Amino acid sequence: MQDKKYIIIAFTLLITEFTACNNFGSARQESAPQSSTTHISEHYAQTKTTLTEMTPKQQLESIISNQYESEDGDLFKVELLIGMSESEIENLKSQLPKNNLPHEIEELLRFSKGFEFLGLEEIRFDSYGYFGFEEMFPYSIQLAGDGFGNFWILDIDSNGNWNSVYYVCHDPAVIVKHSENLAEFIKHVDEFGQKGNQSNLDIIHEKTVMDIWSEKVGIMEKNEKDYDFENRQGELPKMFLVADLTDKPIKTGFPWGRSGPKTKIIRPTA
Repeated sequence: MQDKKYIIIAFTLLITEFTACNNFGSARQESAPQSSTTHISEHYAQTKTTLTEMTPKQQLESIISNQYESEDGDLFKVELLIGMSESEIENLKSQLPKNNLPHEIEELLRFSKGFEFLGLEEIRFDSYGYFGFEEMFPYSIQLAGDGFGNFWILDIDSNGNWNSVYYVCHDPAVIVKHSENLAEFIKHVDEFGQKGNQSNLDIIHEKTVMDIWSEKVGIMEKNEKDYDFENRQGELPKMFLVADLTDKPIKTGFPWGRSGPKTKIIRPTA
């Protein structure tokens, strides 16, 4: 069974005290990834395969010949990294939950372990265990960073399934569901190259995190529902908030750091 996507933000202060105890209005994003526009190749324009039909490898292959233009007018393309060897694949499997590496991910990794894309740090599909923040993401791939301490993280469940991609921002301290899966994340990177500040990636990076932080949108709830926290350690506090991301669309998220550095985070798994 897939891990539940709700996360408990637990603390000892009352909800009313918590919401008033700090002035978060001055929090802001440090910097934007370098946006770019694209010249779409004839090959890409003729590609009719939908996202749901594409594996991550197919999605990556579909953008290889695209040519993009940076804000400075420099033309660039995706630069593939080499694929993983048999021994590297086996080593990665040995670290993953239940030693499970999904077939379509293994197919991708044999083709390429990642790629370079102007405006983002190197995108990697093999960086398991690099991110930390285990209370929020016990098993994860650190896909990429923006160069300012914020990261795109692929969440792996306790059975080794590769699930959604989240944008984890530290200023403001917000987590946003960015892409449904790895194939869509690759598509969103391509869209960033095409549309720049009109892309899903840039909108989340610049606007969505601030909307969530300022509570214009959000999913934080008081403990009014009967959540089933099977594997929790110890008793839950009397006052806590729940961020339930189960089946939520992209651009949904929550402010994980609103209560300060002593926030207790619990993520139950099934």
